[in-house]
Amino acid sequence: MATERPVPDKLRVFSLNCWGIRFSSQHCAQRYEMIGDLIASEQHDIALLQEVWSERDFLFLKRKLSSCHPYAHYFKSGVIGSGLAVFSRHRIQDALLYQYSLNGYPYMLRHGDWFGGKAVGLVVVDVFGLKAHVYVTHLHAEYSRAQDEYLPHRIVQSWELLQFVRHTSCGADVVILGGDLNMHPQDLGNRLIRAHTGLRDCYTETDTFDGCEDGHTLIAVNHFTKKQDLIPFEKGIRIDYILMKGSKKVSMKCESLSTTKGSVAGKPFPYSDHEALTAELTLLQSEESREHGQRNISDSQTAISEQMDVVAEASAVVKDGLCHTETLQARALHLMGGGLLLLLLPLLMILLPCLCSCSHFSFTTTGLLAAAGAVFMLSGLLFYLLFITHIKVLKETEDQMKLTSDDLQSKLSGSRASGFFSSSDGSPESSSSFKREE
Repeated sequence: MATERPVPDKLRVFSLNCWGIRFSSQHCAQRYEMIGDLIASEQHDIALLQEVWSERDFLFLKRKLSSCHPYAHYFKSGVIGSGLAVFSRHRIQDALLYQYSLNGYPYMLRHGDWFGGKAVGLVVVDVFGLKAHVYVTHLHAEYSRAQDEYLPHRIVQSWELLQFVRHTSCGADVVILGGDLNMHPQDLGNRLIRAHTGLRDCYTETDTFDGCEDGHTLIAVNHFTKKQDLIPFEKGIRIDYILMKGSKKVSMKCESLSTTKGSVAGKPFPYSDHEALTAELTLLQSEESREHGQRNISDSQTAISEQMDVVAEASAVVKDGLCHTETLQARALHLMGGGLLLLLLPLLMILLPCLCSCSHFSFTTTGLLAAAGAVFMLSGLLFYLLFITHIKVLKETEDQMKLTSDDLQSKLSGSRASGFFSSSDGSPESSSSFKREE
């Protein structure tokens, strides 16, 4: 019989998209004061924050939380930063950042995701002798449910996220991922992440839930929420998550999950345009612990079939994104060609005086044509180079997905030949059911 050893009974994890865009987000300074008070008073072990775009705001929170959360890390990337920050009561031993290869377009200024340097950050935390790998991330936003031009980018980000977690969580006793995934629970990218990492959604696993209806984290009654962001979901959507996974050494169970509910008692406005999540996780350590309610994702025919299906779906989306990007690249070439023609026209006018004398062009017009030609040609070149990098990323992701699909097919064929899969303890693996349906 497995022998149990003492471990921390509870681990409280907090996650919030802070909506901290300086000079744009409303009541930024006051809300950071409120967020700091909330984290301190609720005694969270680990706080995972997104959209802390200003390092000045991070330093403010660091000073405010120094007595209760002495360990902190701010992840820097992109033009204005990744916006990711971690505060912990337990020692942070190491940190690593991976910036996503695709993250929108620099010319889409009204969206601005490209400038944010979206990424996934990892901190290795010593939780009473246990090695906890804690990830915080923020994926590209979905601006239109009906016409989602950024879907291939978000799928690539989901793929890179799951690859990063898979390859960096080896040897971890506890794995936790929190953040704003900008995806609904059954969206393709979300299913891709869960199927290939074994991470479990705290909302579907929790024994007790106290929060917004259906776990929504972007709700209509929030004072800051833009109602057009919820179309066609009138009441709200769930796009913020805390995911968890144990190990052979430690099993994890979500005892309770709660969210804020828009308004804050005694305050004139909410913490953010998103609702905060708090998960209370129970850890149980044993020499041969089986993950609570978790399937062994590598040892189940059903799980492998699910992985193959979701990879096939993702690969199709990436392929569509590749075709679209190649079209954009062709348009960039046309822009370069148009710019070249505009540059050549003034040269022809200079070389052919008779043409110039017979025309109505002035030197001013000639100069304007040359300037416009140079601008068009340079813009076309920059766009062409941008789309080349996007095409390479999409092709690389497609190739990686094919390798994974081939490997899964090989495993599935082998399983059918042997008749069944056995779990890590030698018994046939049975599937577990979620406690809460989406």
